[in-house]
Formats: sequence, structure tokens, C-alpha cells
Amino acid sequence: QVQPVESGGGLVQPGGSLRLSCVVSGISLLSTTVTWYRQIPGKQREWVAAITPGANTNYAGDVRGRFSISKDNAKNTVYLQMNNLKPEDTAVYYCNKNTRPLPWGQGTQVTVSS
Repeated sequence: QVQPVESGGGLVQPGGSLRLSCVVSGISLLSTTVTWYRQIPGKQREWVAAITPGANTNYAGDVRGRFSISKDNAKNTVYLQMNNLKPEDTAVYYCNKNTRPLPWGQGTQVTVSS
């Protein structure tokens, strides 16, 4: 079964920015909400931001105002622009569709450290 493919992570200093990408093949972004999640080792995966078929967005409280989710329907790609990154944003970031989730992808590691 198709898995989401996340990319764009890396090592960045506090206050820096990264743009993550999530390609979800085989579905239409016009028919499903897609959510970005993150997970720290030993902790449960938590949701970060979501975007609906109509491009309405929602954010977890600790990223609101710093992160921005967007999408390119034609490319089946959802983006997560992360600004003013903090050490507590360090995690593996994943994406998935909300309805009938796909098998989880490998995720992309984001490390915020000086």
C-alpha cells in the first residue's frame, strides 16, 4: 500500500526555518484532510497542523503563528513551513490523511539545536 513520503528535515539553529514536504500519491487532496504529526522518541505521536480539502487550516497551540500548512493539489503535496523554530520542535515529522490513514511513512527528522 502506498505510504506518504516526507522530506525536508534537517538540523537548524533556534530561530531558523525549514520547509517540509509530504507527497501522498494515489489520492486526491481535494477529497481528504491531511495532517502533519510529530513524534519524540518515547512519546506518543501528536498532531501539529491540518489542511482540509477546501484548504482550511488548523494548528496545535504551540505552533500557531510559527508554522504554516499549505498544499499543491496538482502535485499531491502538502507542505509545512516552520519558522522561528525552537528546541522543543525537535522530532520526527510525519504526515497522513485523516480518513482511512495510510501506513506511516519514514518521516523526516527535524533537529533544532545550537
